[in-house]
Amino acid sequence: MNQTPLLYPLGMLLLLGIAPADVLARIKLTTLPVRERVEIQLDHPQIALVEEERIVPLVKGVNQVDFSWVNTRIDPDTLVLRILSSTGEQPLDAKVLSVSYPPNETALVWSVAANASGTARMRISYVLEGLSKEFHYRAVADHDEKTLDLAQYLRIGNAANEAYDAAQFWVGVGKRFEKSLGLNETKEVQLDRFTTVPVRKTYTCDPVKFGYLDRAQDKLKVPMHYVIKNAGNPLGREALPEGKVRIFQDDGQGGDAFLGEDRATFTPPDDKLELYLGLARDIEVRRTVERNERQRIAGDLYRYDITLKYEIENFKDKPVTLDIVENVRQIRDALRGDNGRDPEWTLGDGTLRQPDPEQSDADKLLFHVDLPARATDDSAQKQIHTLRLTLNNEW
Repeated sequence: MNQTPLLYPLGMLLLLGIAPADVLARIKLTTLPVRERVEIQLDHPQIALVEEERIVPLVKGVNQVDFSWVNTRIDPDTLVLRILSSTGEQPLDAKVLSVSYPPNETALVWSVAANASGTARMRISYVLEGLSKEFHYRAVADHDEKTLDLAQYLRIGNAANEAYDAAQFWVGVGKRFEKSLGLNETKEVQLDRFTTVPVRKTYTCDPVKFGYLDRAQDKLKVPMHYVIKNAGNPLGREALPEGKVRIFQDDGQGGDAFLGEDRATFTPPDDKLELYLGLARDIEVRRTVERNERQRIAGDLYRYDITLKYEIENFKDKPVTLDIVENVRQIRDALRGDNGRDPEWTLGDGTLRQPDPEQSDADKLLFHVDLPARATDDSAQKQIHTLRLTLNNEW
């Protein structure tokens, strides 16, 4: 690995001592040992761990290894020197005796004792600030929106005031890769590509999370998402880091149509990644409170019978599944007020009576509603659905 190290931002200079008295003098050599190997770990969100190896000449006795980092964003408290092995024909036993910090200098000096003259491979590790990383993705769905290809990219920026002619990088996911990284330079690499990933396109109305398109007319927003599960072949080996996603779809004519951008959240294995595609303007959902009645149980305790009504129209030329999400606590708080207690509720005999067991919990209910395609005259068949709840032991 041929590299030309900088004289000062990251210089390692040697003082060779023959006798104990000679050790007191520091002489900075003009020719520096080149870096034989550099590894940069960027798995931490703010800092980088750098390990570099150099072949260092030593003489019998005590040597001084002088390390300087003028204007380089090294944390001096993290500097560590390790002697790995001798590299010459004659075996060499060397060890670090002490470390000192020269006054008024961004440098330190390791005292290294050697039992013979020769060369040794040394590893210097330190924490470095100023190296940034950013993940981003390109997702291309097929024409039928059943699968997509997901390419994962990494962008590295260097504001650490140090150049690396060649370094091996690792960012916590994906394979290690080797790149040069100059001063104030930005490099981009493709870390991975996942092909034919199963995807599900969803249409969801959720008054708590997404709100209303037209509150005066009780019309809910219906956002669209591509949902990918980070599991199975080819995904699921590692987490998907947070990053911007540019989303495309095969237009069926040899090109890709741009659908939009979203910010992917950190997605561990077996979790789901949702990519926002915009609002579905051709699916209309009107949500109203059809019934809200109170009956005394005993004393100050009441039972509330509530019916929510949904009028749904699909103007698409193909059938779709609409996900309706409701939060029982939010329904109670909106209609009766928050009394600080967990709601006690039961589902009634409305048309929405079988929530998805995997995506529902004590408060959240998710229902799947199949909507037929619009008619040949472009009219939509209106569906009416109801959600009936009984709230018990309310104040």
